[in-house]
Amino acid sequence: MFSTFKINLDNLAVHYVGNKAEDEGIKLSNDVLHVTDENIRALLQQYFLSAFKSGEWYHLHHEAGLEMNETYNFASHIFDDTDTFYAQSVNYARHLYEQSTHSRVKPGELYVALFSGVIVDNEEMNAIGLFKSESKETFLKVSQTNDNYSINEDQGINIHKLDKGCMIFNTNREEGYLVALVDTAGKGSEAVYWKDDFLCVMPRADEYQHTKNALNMTRSFVLEQLPQQYEVSKADQADLLNKSVKFFKENESFTFDDFAEEVMQQPEVIQSFNDYKNQFTAEREVALPNEFDINGQAVKQQSRNFKSVIKLDHNFHVYIHGDRDKITKGVDPSTGLNFYQLFFEKEI
Repeated sequence: MFSTFKINLDNLAVHYVGNKAEDEGIKLSNDVLHVTDENIRALLQQYFLSAFKSGEWYHLHHEAGLEMNETYNFASHIFDDTDTFYAQSVNYARHLYEQSTHSRVKPGELYVALFSGVIVDNEEMNAIGLFKSESKETFLKVSQTNDNYSINEDQGINIHKLDKGCMIFNTNREEGYLVALVDTAGKGSEAVYWKDDFLCVMPRADEYQHTKNALNMTRSFVLEQLPQQYEVSKADQADLLNKSVKFFKENESFTFDDFAEEVMQQPEVIQSFNDYKNQFTAEREVALPNEFDINGQAVKQQSRNFKSVIKLDHNFHVYIHGDRDKITKGVDPSTGLNFYQLFFEKEI
């Protein structure tokens, strides 16, 4: 995604941001945090950066224009003049507090960092990091005193679990910069405050996003739309999902017509798939061109959702990996129960 081989943490400010709905307020530090211990610096960089593994890129935006996006403006001031770093870190803390209005938003420390030596697409640049720690974990601290030991309870941050993070890279300024995002702490309605309200980001229209959208559209069509129009068995759905993932794994580029003919095959299903594409892109406001290069990382991540499993009551799960012709469905006349026949050469 981006290389941290030469990265250096140049500046860091920490502020406490509470929940505005609970009137918890904010606690601002008086100055930047001077980290002189190299071990602590290395641990901080590990905590901040190790969670960025996705190949998905974003950019800052605002419906009324980029100049209305506070996160964008604060970043631009820092990139233009690093002497304004502390003042802009305070602005970030206040801006985050104004967006922390959902009752379930957790308070925590906001870390504003300035990095140099970041490499993106073989280009070295500086970047601004915004990180928030919301979860504290209990741990035991064992200390030796003379000839004995003492054990005490304490709370701290798990450096292997970043709750929320954002990296704003000093490139593509006119387009809202290049942005990477992490949000592992919240998945419900309260989680949107970080991505949508505080940062206000949009996915970048690139090969990763096109691949992700195409896979999501196909999965939604097979599992939701297709059964509404045709009588289709779970085995048929599993077969279509397997063929879809196989196409993306075996090809370097995607062409809508080629994909539809190879996977959907039947003319009426192809037409339905084509209509659904128009519906999908309009409802979700996403771009999906007819041709694009397939992003392997997006395929790897999205294929995890393509689980070809037939669930039979609460007794059996049948995992289908391929060869639809070796599974048939019928009804037992003596019991009236449905059954599947599985044909195989040997047990593995």
